[in-house]
Amino acid sequence: MAHQTIIVLDFGSQFTQLIARRLRELSVYCEILPFNTSLDAIKAKAPTGVILSGGPSSVDEDGAPHCDRAVLDLGVPTLGICYGMQLMTDMLGGTLGRSAHREFGHAIVRRETAVNSRLLKGIPDELKVWASHGDFVATAPPGFQVAATSNNAPVAVMEAPDRGYYAMLFHPEVAHTDRGTDLLRNFAFDVCGCTGDWTIASFIDEATARIKAQVGQGRVVCGLSGGVDSTVAASIIHRAIGDHLQCIFVDNGLLRLNEAQQVVERYKRLALPVHHVDATDIFLTRLAGVTDPEQKRKIIGATFIDVFNEKAQALGDFDFLAQGTLYPDVIESVSVRGPSATIKSHHNVGGLPEGMKFKLVEPLRELFKDEVRRVGRDLGIEKEFLVRQPFPGPGLAVRILGDVSRDKIALLQKADAIVADEVRKAGWYERIWQSFAVLLPVQSVGVMGDARTYEFTVAVRAVESLDGMTADWARLPHDLLATISSRIVNEVRGINRVVYDISSKPPSTIEWE
Repeated sequence: MAHQTIIVLDFGSQFTQLIARRLRELSVYCEILPFNTSLDAIKAKAPTGVILSGGPSSVDEDGAPHCDRAVLDLGVPTLGICYGMQLMTDMLGGTLGRSAHREFGHAIVRRETAVNSRLLKGIPDELKVWASHGDFVATAPPGFQVAATSNNAPVAVMEAPDRGYYAMLFHPEVAHTDRGTDLLRNFAFDVCGCTGDWTIASFIDEATARIKAQVGQGRVVCGLSGGVDSTVAASIIHRAIGDHLQCIFVDNGLLRLNEAQQVVERYKRLALPVHHVDATDIFLTRLAGVTDPEQKRKIIGATFIDVFNEKAQALGDFDFLAQGTLYPDVIESVSVRGPSATIKSHHNVGGLPEGMKFKLVEPLRELFKDEVRRVGRDLGIEKEFLVRQPFPGPGLAVRILGDVSRDKIALLQKADAIVADEVRKAGWYERIWQSFAVLLPVQSVGVMGDARTYEFTVAVRAVESLDGMTADWARLPHDLLATISSRIVNEVRGINRVVYDISSKPPSTIEWE
């Protein structure tokens, strides 16, 4: 069944993904496309409405992103947000001005009560919103009515309902805007006529049917990590094609304490066809003496492919490779922001390695992380899989700064298990994005009993985040940190000092390597 779809054209706003998330929370299916997507490609989606996102540019500057002017003539309601409003104004004959005072942060928008606004239906006369712009609409295009103003913007909301045009100079998608979801609901339901026909249950049924059609009588191989994405992807595929799916769980020896055994037991309970390969010796041999973080990642990635390929070949011929690619990965791969500097390589993005001749099956590529968890819950997957904090593909190798050895892995596994145990007991595990220990290549003097020690330092890292793209260090209670520190230095022989990382992303990354 084809769903009613709202298309968001991305002009580079850091909040663009939030627009899609908010609409999906309203059970309205939403896709994000680059601003320069062709008119034919947009028409092929048969959108019920179009949203022009915000962006960092000024409409009149060199290289500013512009969509095809004909997008405004599709005959469906169109909503401009911030930069999208300015672009709409410019294209339709209004005028823009450069603000003397850049409006960034909280602003108060006041309704023009004489205007019967469809966007502002049910919204208070004064609204606290989140603004992020240096330009403003000086005069609305012909045929528009001004529905709201702010101190620095004579046109904060404008509408031309007869022509299907709507725009606002602030961001309804962010939590800082009061009633922002109501504004988007008004656009989706009252203006576009959406009925909220997209649900997780409908997604599961459609994904199952789509996989059956794609795979037919072919065979699919899937690499499982124990994380939520690969587990949910494999569960949907298994639901669709049964044992035409075969899963491979490569144990690289760099997992958390007892994790390999726990994961295999959970997969058995899910009745997934899983082959466990303990490749610890191969990984550690290849990593011996390597200290450069990027080199470690590349060695681990290449070794995984070697081990995975060897096992897959032993299991027979496969036509497809399953991946747990999520929608943010898809969006980023076609981002309007242009080429980005490589901060660190990612183990699951960028296409297939050379030599892998499979076609891809990616059942989750339309979903955000929170939606994947809801799919998993509806499929009956254990909560432990679904609430599991993100874990890097290279495992503990990128949480051991410097060279990797069995002794260091054992030290870090014990310290990390204590962090997880205490964070869980204190009720923080599901409140934060990640919490873990990092083994530093630093030894320092300590005192244990009456003896001098010269042992390793562990850093504890805990961050709050919505999607991992930005993060703030978690303000864990001091008593919790004290307990973690006390247990680590008393229970893990070889560590005599614990520090807490209070860096945010940016400028730091969540992982240390």
